Amino acid sequence: MKIDQIPNILGCDCGNSSIKIGWVAGDIVCDTQRIAITDRDKLATALREVWEKMPDPKQLVAASVNPSALKVLEEVATETISAKAIIVGIDTPIPMEVTAEVENPKSIGMDRLCTAAAAYDKLGVGCIVADFGTAVTVDCVSEKGVFIGGAILPGLQMSADALSEKTALLPRVKLRDPDWIFPRNTDEAIIGGIIYGVRGAVRQLSELYATELGSWPLVIVTGGDAELAFPHPTEDGLVQARVDDLSLRGIAIGFFQMLLKK
Repeated sequence: MKIDQIPNILGCDCGNSSIKIGWVAGDIVCDTQRIAITDRDKLATALREVWEKMPDPKQLVAASVNPSALKVLEEVATETISAKAIIVGIDTPIPMEVTAEVENPKSIGMDRLCTAAAAYDKLGVGCIVADFGTAVTVDCVSEKGVFIGGAILPGLQMSADALSEKTALLPRVKLRDPDWIFPRNTDEAIIGGIIYGVRGAVRQLSELYATELGSWPLVIVTGGDAELAFPHPTEDGLVQARVDDLSLRGIAIGFFQMLLKK
């Protein structure tokens, strides 16, 4: 499959805390926005503005790990642009083959499969994809384009919130890229622990995957917090690239697979 064969798609990635939308036209993804699930007015405005820009033929396509967010999207889309969404994994096949060792492929988050499918489509080789959203996922795709699986970790903000909410004295911190090794205060200790911790997790998981596969796959990071986790990709010898729009590309690929089967 090649993404440049796909007609105009208004892709919508319905996550746990936000809905990411964007116009996928061939190999170009533009007009991307991330909108809180609770902000229906902003979502309506964004959908309308992007939809009106898009030439025919066009289609609204969504993937979801959050039924509540998907319901909001479908309601707002019907009211605003009179468009019915094609749902990846429900109205379409899942966007990539899953290894037989996975006990229940339908339980895999569609965002993980879409992101992995887009990464493989873009690279054409085995890869590791670390996606930094509400949760962090670190998934592996084989050289043959089969989703092998991976790990799920708490997201960066989720980790910070949990430390504040579940302890008596630890403060709520604003996360940023630490420029220290040894912290000067409690805030820096928390920030360093979370950021360095997740970087270490990606490295450890990548090493485990590489050992199991017998070769070192390319590592790509994506998602809303990818820049915070890896602000300087390629500099540490682990990450090859940061690609911000993989989930939307994967959603378009899911729709394209449905067209091929017709």
